[in-house]
Amino acid sequence: MSRRAKLLPSHLKVDTDVDWVQAAAEEGEGVSVGQRLRRVTLKKLVLLAGLVVIATTALAGSAYANHAWSKYHWARTSNPFYLTLGDNTRSDKLVTNWSSLLSNASNAWNASSGPSTVVRTSVGAGDGCGAQAGKVEVCSQDYGDTGWLGVAQVWIYRGGGHIAQGVVQLNDYYFKSGSTYQYNNIAERQHVVCQEVAHTFGLDHQSTNGGSLDTCMDYWHNTSAEDTRSTTPNAGDFGELSCIYDPVFNRRLVSSVVLTAFANYTHTCRGNGHLDSFNSTGATSSYFGHAKPSFARGTRVAKDEYVDHLPDGGLLVTFVTPANR
Repeated sequence: MSRRAKLLPSHLKVDTDVDWVQAAAEEGEGVSVGQRLRRVTLKKLVLLAGLVVIATTALAGSAYANHAWSKYHWARTSNPFYLTLGDNTRSDKLVTNWSSLLSNASNAWNASSGPSTVVRTSVGAGDGCGAQAGKVEVCSQDYGDTGWLGVAQVWIYRGGGHIAQGVVQLNDYYFKSGSTYQYNNIAERQHVVCQEVAHTFGLDHQSTNGGSLDTCMDYWHNTSAEDTRSTTPNAGDFGELSCIYDPVFNRRLVSSVVLTAFANYTHTCRGNGHLDSFNSTGATSSYFGHAKPSFARGTRVAKDEYVDHLPDGGLLVTFVTPANR
């Protein structure tokens, strides 16, 4: 998540050139330039200290958090669009509650608080862990000590930002019985599922500093099953989806107040939504379904994000949720 501090109003800026001219003028009144500049410097320090307090007070409770994932989005001719989450976790014998956690995540993302509802998800039968065009396949197994709890992948059509298909992988290694992972609890699992699914909508993280904004799109670690903060979306996430997908807010600033037991701030984003001439959801054929992320050094484009260029000019974009973040 990127944060931008508010610029100070122009009438609060210190005009250094005026100070120099005034200091030189007072030299003729028996006050040396050196004395005058020392006074000016002291005044500046007092003024700037006051401005720091003003700026800190103004920023308290505010967050500037546009968190669209680049320009990646599903093509659709109307809103809301409907996205199937294929559940391939039901046969998992190591972690048996991924399926119920996926349903929880789907319900949470469907409980939009506005300003508009642009995506509706449903959990359906999985078609295997190879990518299927027009939907998101959700899979789980013991992928080993990879360093990641979950992975979200989207395939992007050549020449644009339209998502063709998605895959979510959930790593049993850290959550199975007997795992020594420090945060092996159901709240952390819910956090991971909620976040990985949302990446396939086109959402980035709101925060990666380890603190909680009480959204599953942050990097908070849930310390126990009772620590349920950051396990669902918040108003800032729904505001961002409206910025990505709703043409009503195109070029408009959307502000969403986040007020929960654990967070109090305002999320803002600027809309760039539009409708398309086709739908990329609900397609029936695979689009490079066997392409896998290489994780090669040259493919890393940002923190925990990798981009592989596919033979036809399309992209395979991968987000990783690290175990130690």
